[in-house]
Formats: sequence, C-alpha cells, structure tokens
Amino acid sequence: MADIVITEFMDEAAVASLAKSFDTLYDPKLVDQPDRLLVEVASARALIVRNRTQVRGALLEAGSKLIAVGRLGVGLDNIDMEGCGKHRIAVFPATGANDVSVAEYVMAGALTLLRGAYGATAEVAAGTWPRTRLMGRECYGRTMGLVGFGSIARHVARRARAFDMAILAYDPFLHEDDPALVEHSATLVELDQLLAQSDVVSLHVPLTKDTENLIDAQRLAGMKPGSILINAARGGVVDEAALAAALRAGTIGGAMLDVFAKEPLPGGGPLVDVPNLILTPHIAGVTEESNVRVSTLIADRIAGALR
Repeated sequence: MADIVITEFMDEAAVASLAKSFDTLYDPKLVDQPDRLLVEVASARALIVRNRTQVRGALLEAGSKLIAVGRLGVGLDNIDMEGCGKHRIAVFPATGANDVSVAEYVMAGALTLLRGAYGATAEVAAGTWPRTRLMGRECYGRTMGLVGFGSIARHVARRARAFDMAILAYDPFLHEDDPALVEHSATLVELDQLLAQSDVVSLHVPLTKDTENLIDAQRLAGMKPGSILINAARGGVVDEAALAAALRAGTIGGAMLDVFAKEPLPGGGPLVDVPNLILTPHIAGVTEESNVRVSTLIADRIAGALR
C-alpha cells in the first residue's frame, strides 16, 4: 500500500522524485473511481489532488493515517479545511506557482474578446471578407477592473498597464493607500463603481458565502455597455444563467469562463450556443511551465511533511 496517493495529473518528474523516497501511487483516473480511492487512501500518509477530488466526508474518514494533503493549485473549496484541522492534517496549496499562467489567460481573453476577429477563420477561408463587421476594439486607453487584488490580480495589472490600460481594483481587505495599489497604479473603488467604469472585468476571489453569485443579474445590468467579463477564479461567483441572458440581450460585449458552478460542465444548460462567450475547461492556471512549478512545489512540501 502506498505512502502517497496522487489522484489527478501531476508532472511525471515530480512524481518520480517522490517515488525515490516513498511508496507512491500515481493514477490520474482515481478521481473518477471513488470506491477504489477510499481503499487506496486508507494506508496513505499523504494525498495529492487538483480541484476535482473532494477531500471531505468519507474520504477524510477513510484516510485515518493522513498527515498531509497537497493541492496542485491554489483554490481550496474542494478541501474541507475544518475537517483537515480536526484530523491534524496539514494542507499545502501551490500558492504563487501558477500566477503567471492565469494572468496571461486573462489578457488573452481581454484581447480576443475586445478585438472580436479571431472566430472568422471559416468565413475567410470560404471567401467572404467581413472586415467591417469585425472591426474590433483596442486595449489601449481602456480600463481593467480587478475584483480582488491578490497575487494573480497584481500580475494581471502589471500586464494590463503594459497595454496602457487604467487599473481599477475592488478588494474589501485593502485600504486605498496599500503599497500594492501604489505599485501597480491601481485605484481602489467600490464594486458597483468598478463594474460601471471598466471595459474588462476580471474576477480574482475565492468562492465563499459572500462571493457566491457575486456577479448576478443586477450587477451584470450595472456593467459598462459593451464590457467584457472574465472568470478564471472560481465557479459559482458568476450566476451562469444571468450571464447567458445578458450576453443574448447584448447587455455586455462578451465573456470568458474557465470555471463553473459544476465541473465538469454538464451537457446542455444555459451556456450552450451563447454569443460572444468563450468556455475553457478550468485550464487557466495549467500550462506546461506552471504544471512543472506547481508539481515540484507540492512534491517538495509533501516530502518535507513526511520526513
């Protein structure tokens, strides 16, 4: 039986480094085999997961020998932190290791949706020439609104400033003279003001009782006409049905979602065939480079905990 159980994909070099010192079970299919997972975790001292494995309830009870959980990412809403605390299980997120990947994803979404021309391949190849219809917008001189101003949002701010965008930030945990705001030339405002004035709104908050459906129908109606909404934070922060309705009505100009209230996203539902909407499968923080950084960081922390 294994000392370490890894239930979702991880950089193989990092897995190999763990396997040199510990009995390690690496099977990315375990996340979809809950009964087998309960058996395998019974002997494990460490568990490594991404965002799909639910570390709570029966899994925590089965893992009676667990002393550490490694999270290959930063969000912790799939981990019962209180339960881990009661069982004296240390939880290690990969804080900072995928910041750049998410920030680049946000900027790619902003550029793609503002410009609006990148879905025309089939039309151009077929001989049509829709230049007038596809006249898009520049980032230059526009405003980036960041809801939450933590580490990832600050990476976005740095890149948005390189495009000569103004930066607005909403974060109830910061004061207007916070050094991070000064460093990134960001202006702290209330949420409704940010939504009304920003051309691109990017979400960077965890999913809590206070942020669930934070962007609902009322707040979508208060966004600047033609603006873009990007959510690479957590599913559930945006009311998906309300967003679909706003896009169909043309209330906002476009949206890109990487996270959803239910993952994997069920077939059907309100997000099917919605105009000016880009959907991706919770991949913003996962690049070849970030996978190595995240995996190496968690492998080192789990090895240290077990030693």
